[in-house]
Order: sequence, then C-alpha cells, then structure tokens
Amino acid sequence: MRSFAALFVVLLTTSSSASSRTGTYLKGSPDADRARAAFLKLRTASGPTTVPATNLAYVQYTTSVGIGNPPTYYNLVVDTGSSNTFCGTGTPYVRTSTSIPTGEAVNVTYGTGYFSGLEYLDQVTLAANLVITNQSIGDALSYADFQGVDGIVGVGPVDLTLGTLSPDTNAAIPTVMNNLVSQGLIENQVLGVYFAPATSYSDTSSLHRLQYESELTYVPVTMTYPAAYYWGINVTSSTYGTYTVIPTSTAGIVDTGPRVLLADDFFAVYLKAIPGAKLDSNTGLIEIPPSSISSMQPLDFTIADQVFSMDVAAQLIPTDQNTAWGGVSGKQYGVVANLGSNSGEGLDFIIGQKFMERYYAVFDTDANRVGFAQT
Repeated sequence: MRSFAALFVVLLTTSSSASSRTGTYLKGSPDADRARAAFLKLRTASGPTTVPATNLAYVQYTTSVGIGNPPTYYNLVVDTGSSNTFCGTGTPYVRTSTSIPTGEAVNVTYGTGYFSGLEYLDQVTLAANLVITNQSIGDALSYADFQGVDGIVGVGPVDLTLGTLSPDTNAAIPTVMNNLVSQGLIENQVLGVYFAPATSYSDTSSLHRLQYESELTYVPVTMTYPAAYYWGINVTSSTYGTYTVIPTSTAGIVDTGPRVLLADDFFAVYLKAIPGAKLDSNTGLIEIPPSSISSMQPLDFTIADQVFSMDVAAQLIPTDQNTAWGGVSGKQYGVVANLGSNSGEGLDFIIGQKFMERYYAVFDTDANRVGFAQT
C-alpha cells in the first residue's frame, strides 16, 4: 500500500455539513520541545482543497508557499502553535509590485529561536485556487534557529499575533485562515491536517480523498489558560497498560511540534512503566532497552469520551532516524518526553506530530473546537 508522507489540508466547507518547527525542533537541541512548552505557558467549495506538505528531517512539516507576483516560493513550516507568517530565514524575501510596506516592525519569539524584521502586505499563493491578497508577511532581517527552512506559515489562533507589531502593539494580524475566509476563498475557518509517518529524510506526497475508520470526535477548545490561547483541549485521562498516566481531566494543546510531551509527574509514571527506560540527557529523548520493547503497551488518551491510542510503533523512533533526532545508532529512542514542569499550571501536555501522524485533526475556528478521526 502506498505510504502518504504528509498532507496540510484546507477544508472548503461550502455547505453546513461539514491557528512549528522553529529552532524548537532542531537536531542537537535536547531541551527544545520543553523550551517551546515553557514559552507557550508564558502567555497570559465542494470537498477539500489539498495543500501538500513535506516531512523534512522526520521532525517537521513544511509546505511550498508563493509570495509576491510573480511569486517566489518559500519552504515554510506549517505551525499550529503560532499565527504570524514570515519568510527570509533561508531564501531572502523578494519584493515585487504586490509588496506593500506597512511601516510596522514585527518581532516574534518562539520556544527557542526568534525572528524580527519588517511587515509587508503581499500576495500569497497556497495553491492554484488559493491566492490571498494583502496577507501580512514578515521579512526576517534578524533570526535564530531556522536552519533548513525559509520561515513559518502560522495557522494558530489570531490572538497569538497580538503584541508582535511595533509601534502598533495592540493590533491583531489577520492570519492566512482569516484572509481565506474574508476574501471568499473558503467559506469557513476549518483547517484539516493529516500527517502520516515519513519513510525518508525528505518525503512528500499528496492525498486527494481522506478515508476515516470513525466519525470525527470534536472537543471544545479549553477554557483553561494558558492552553486556551492555543489549540488547547482537555484530556479526561490517559493510561499506559495498567498505569494511570493522567488521572483526571486536565488541559494541554494540540501542536505540530514533533514529540508528545507530558507534565513531569505524568511522565514519571510513563517512564516507570517501561522497565529500564531512562531519559537521555544528551538528546532529551527517552532511551528504551531492547528487552522492554516486546512488552510495551499502548499509550491511550481519552478525549470527549473516546479513546485515542498511540500503539507501540507510534511511541518509538525508527532506528534509522536516530541521527536526525540527535541520537546515536544502535539505540532505541521514544517520542514521549517530559514537559519540564509538573501538572497544574494550565498546560499539562502537548499532543504533537507523532500523535497526529495516527489521526486526522480538524481545527475549527468558527465553532471553537478541535476534532479527531482515525484514518
């Protein structure tokens, strides 16, 4: 059966049926996911149109975005955990007749890494039938930790753009999704994301019809802060075999970062449940003895009364990807890691890419909810 590497899908809901990898995900940054989590806590038509994405280095998904007219194409990270769109960290921003300077400076700090520069309004091409005019674009003149990519297309909630401009610090910047709706290119702000495990270092494909083994399960965006600033949801509980990892309903976020992160007290239960497993301080990854792999159990999350399971394969990093994750050959690493703080702070988990590679996810701004379906 053909293996689909990735898909970034904008759903065109034309009837009533039917918001990154920055330096955060760089090889050799063992604490990057936890740094990202810590940063996130600081904030007080007929059928879908598909935009294919590429799995780059196994730990991030990028898509080719045209900016300007004629367009220059940039390899931008698809990020549900931020909302600004910018380029220039690799291929420089090329100004054309559609590039309009706003007179604003723009500055965004991520878990690790940042960019600062100037804001323009410009034409953005996501697909042949998805051409946005006057989209805010940041021209990154100074930046850190964006090796191998040209910037980010932010598809998180619009409020995440507040405070990123200067001098107009109170302005919210319409996101790509906002403008798709306001310009009549899509009817509703509904973003579907399907990531499937990559089989090569740079793996791209497109998928034109998604099939589900179940109906979509929707859960409201949480009211608990700071998770509520993002695509935050409540998980009722989580278990690993006979171990209760998350004992009660708690808030966290759904994010395109590579790993699944658990609050430190939750992670300690998971780590204890796997005999001989330990946290490798050099990589920030869990190291699992080969003798324990055959007895590993699924890691289950209960969301809106439905159980979403990460089987054993979903919890393990394929050994031929070790170096891409900063590890060494001959060892078995896992994708579940600790958040860097205990539970009870309003953001107790991050359901990342490795969970989303098993499920189709829908981010519904209009209904303020997140949906999941088995694929």
